[in-house]
Amino acid sequence: MSIREDALAGKTTPLFENCAAKEGIPVATLIDGVARGVIAIPKNAHHHMERITAIGAGLSTKVNANIGSSKDHPEVAKELQKLCVAVKAGADAVMDLSMGGDISEVRREIIKNCPVPLGTVPIYQAVAETVEQKGGAIGDVTVDDLFAVIEEQAADGVDFMTIHCGITRNTLERIRNHKRLMGVVSRGGSFTIEWMRANGRENPMYERFDDLLAILKEHEVTISIGDGIRPGCLADATDRGQVQELIHLGELTQRAWDAGVQVMIEGPGHMPMNQIEANVLLQKRLCNGAPFYVLGPLVTDIAPGYDHITSAIGGAIAAAAGADFLCYVTPAEHLKLPDIDDVREGVIAAKIAAHAADIAKGVPGAMERDIAMAKCRNSLDWKGQIELSIDPEKARRFREEGGTYKGDACSMCGSYCAIKVYKRATRQE
Repeated sequence: MSIREDALAGKTTPLFENCAAKEGIPVATLIDGVARGVIAIPKNAHHHMERITAIGAGLSTKVNANIGSSKDHPEVAKELQKLCVAVKAGADAVMDLSMGGDISEVRREIIKNCPVPLGTVPIYQAVAETVEQKGGAIGDVTVDDLFAVIEEQAADGVDFMTIHCGITRNTLERIRNHKRLMGVVSRGGSFTIEWMRANGRENPMYERFDDLLAILKEHEVTISIGDGIRPGCLADATDRGQVQELIHLGELTQRAWDAGVQVMIEGPGHMPMNQIEANVLLQKRLCNGAPFYVLGPLVTDIAPGYDHITSAIGGAIAAAAGADFLCYVTPAEHLKLPDIDDVREGVIAAKIAAHAADIAKGVPGAMERDIAMAKCRNSLDWKGQIELSIDPEKARRFREEGGTYKGDACSMCGSYCAIKVYKRATRQE
């Protein structure tokens, strides 16, 4: 039986017990959430990991980090370093988006060393191998090629896969009739559209959705239904193409659940702050509460080099409104392949957004950490403050760089520390 089928049967398993204990909720609550589809546990039957993660309603907001080789940087060693940095910084999951080098070997090395759920986008490998190894074009990828990659990745132990099933010929008509400023910016979405136009056929991931689900269920892979029409700039947010695809995603969600496959739904993208909450509510309504996995959203288009900040702002708003899973954005977004420092900065920014949202959502244990920090600050307990911080290494370095004032204040206020002055004043009263 699959994880979803176990939940539907009300069967208590070690997997459910592990996740419930980690979240601090009753096992029965977790099982009910998985059965209703509002919680997903990405856990491939072949991937033996240390940190199994549940994602969804009533749980702490999770963070994903993207890594992966490119044509210009195909080395697996660099991606393994990024993996270690991402996990150490607190990433709850990692996606391998490799399109360069020996993609299968890169993925297998990552899985071997990955203690958290691993995701992929199978069409990336299918396209890269057809274009780079066979000298073909995107339209030359065969349906058999694509399904072979999906089967291979599932057998290797990939826990969740982004599949762009919601792009159909009907979707293309809507895009054609409603001009966008930036068109389609999803790489997987653009590959799918190029393939459909080159072959004059329907999206095979939509047309053969039942065959896809059979593979995913066999290996216990969670489907992360991709938003190939996501907006790539604020001007394109919440338009007809995006909403039409979301309607398709809701229909496909129910079909996947009926087949015993767990589902997550991917979301935008670039979006003005005042549209984020409505988008989350719309997704939850159309997709029956399935976990929502958002990229950002980035709340302005003019901050290249700082898009870990624009995405953290949007991610906090989205998660507070009900989004469950934040895909990090690094400072390198829109500019280059992220390096190790970019990965670390991206994870930390997304973790801050997730924690801020958890406080707003009332997730058990979230506010308690801030209360503990406040107590340490009030008592000028610097060791405690550093240990409680989301990035202890940076906090410790800044403390050391700033020096201390008689060991109990910071170099900004010194003897004029407000906490010390207030305590002295109240003692005099």
